[in-house]
Amino acid sequence: MEITVLGPLTARVNGVSVVPTAAKPRQILSLLALQADRVVTVATLMEEIWGEDIPRSAATTLQTYILQLRRKIAAALDGDPTRQAKDVLVTRHGGYLLQVRPGQVDAHEFTRITAAGRAAYEAGDYHAASELLGGALDMWTGSALVDVRIGTVLELDVLRMEEDRIAALELRVDADLRLGRHMEIVSELHVLVARHPMHENFCAQLMTALHRSGSAWRALEAYQRLRETLVDELGLEPSARLRRLHQAVLSADPALDLPVTAAG
Repeated sequence: MEITVLGPLTARVNGVSVVPTAAKPRQILSLLALQADRVVTVATLMEEIWGEDIPRSAATTLQTYILQLRRKIAAALDGDPTRQAKDVLVTRHGGYLLQVRPGQVDAHEFTRITAAGRAAYEAGDYHAASELLGGALDMWTGSALVDVRIGTVLELDVLRMEEDRIAALELRVDADLRLGRHMEIVSELHVLVARHPMHENFCAQLMTALHRSGSAWRALEAYQRLRETLVDELGLEPSARLRRLHQAVLSADPALDLPVTAAG
């Protein structure tokens, strides 16, 4: 089974889609996929589908949804003597488990590759870090589970995935800055700052890239836009770290220049 959740939901067995069209079974499949190889309790599945308004018929209805998913899996497995649908979508005491092989859920692969990228960054191998993190980020084709109705359980998973995506992006940009690719990433950072107008790290990275590209005045403009947004929206000044960066750009502090060893 090959499953993608970093964008629209897809799930294929032997190349055949097993994604249901109905909203609630799609939620169940999404939750089981994100928790693949772990038991998802009946209570958790009910909470995702119905929230606090769980009907009396919930247990029977949930079993019907599971049966629908198994029928789709069985149809895709037709002619495979080694597996049955119940071996893929497994019943466990108190819940269900989706059996997958390593590398078959894109969200899990994203986590694995970003961990490797972070390790490379911490080891000072910025080329490997940029390549690994960039590859992981390329796995995203839109917002996580963009075409699935999100309940209270999936909402937390989606939030975590999106935060992990932003963290990986920040680190990949930082690796590129350490490699001296400031001119190459200015356009990308302009877009990121426009999408996240109160995100201080993206603003700091844009200011650094602009300064190193010989556009200190544009770096100061970026700071001013962020400051105005923070004051207008939250009544807050930028952090001390960003204010120090602002002063460093104003004074043309040589510490902002790329270290000689960074491009090695």
